[in-house]
Amino acid sequence: MKKSWIIIGGVVLLGIILLLSIPGMYNSLVKNEENVNKKWADVQGAYQRRADLIPNLVSTVKGYANFEQQTLIKVIEQRASATKPTINLKAENLDANTLAQFQKSQDALGSAIGRLLVTVEKYPELKANQNFLQLQAQLEGTENRINVERRNFNEAVQLFNTKLRRFPTNIFAGIFGFSKKPYFEAQAGTDVAPKVEF
Repeated sequence: MKKSWIIIGGVVLLGIILLLSIPGMYNSLVKNEENVNKKWADVQGAYQRRADLIPNLVSTVKGYANFEQQTLIKVIEQRASATKPTINLKAENLDANTLAQFQKSQDALGSAIGRLLVTVEKYPELKANQNFLQLQAQLEGTENRINVERRNFNEAVQLFNTKLRRFPTNIFAGIFGFSKKPYFEAQAGTDVAPKVEF
């Protein structure tokens, strides 16, 4: 009889401890999720900065009449595609599919900008233009910011997803409506070095 009271008391004590820890688990998940949301906003800010620089870059380059129009048109089209409503994608709506679509449009824009900068190599007078050099430097800095913000976002997602999967939080996370967040992944083909020919 005494042994059963000890067991019942232990179960009740364990239940009380678990109930008291639920608010802490919940608050910790909220804190980690808000960190992911902030990091996502930072990623979007870096991409928006790049999108904002492109019209200035295109305007500067357009001043050179011999410049290939197709390259400029492609950059403008890719910018329009990359700045569609997905640029305002909310962190709480992120899933692997929407993040992949967002990343695909941003990668296409990055590729178009890369082609533009490679094409510029043919125009020494454009390369020497002070406005172009400043814009190119800002664009390079923005690309670095994008990489930093994406890394910070992935670190925040890792912390959140790890917290979400740990016991006993994993038991209550679904009840509270928390789910795993997707990571930014490397663009397909980045493991193969580009072939450069002159």
